[in-house]
Amino acid sequence: MQTLTSIGKAIAARRKQLGLSQAALSKQAKIGHSTFDALENSRIGELGTTKIIKLLSALGLELKIQEAASRPTLEELMEEDRDDQGLDRQR
Repeated sequence: MQTLTSIGKAIAARRKQLGLSQAALSKQAKIGHSTFDALENSRIGELGTTKIIKLLSALGLELKIQEAASRPTLEELMEEDRDDQGLDRQR
């Protein structure tokens, strides 16, 4: 699952890759510079989808919805650990 922090970091990386300043991108996306700076620096709790989509669009990126990867259960992790320990004993 993408967090707002990881989205902000991805946006910052793409912006730098394209050689854009925060001011230029925030103006192009019609987002306040302080809001944009807070997003890139993980100082924002929430940001509306419309603003995120505007930023992504200005960077040539898109928001994609996909099925979430299933996370292993505690039992599955414990079983994997037991299997790993068994392999170590066999060596």
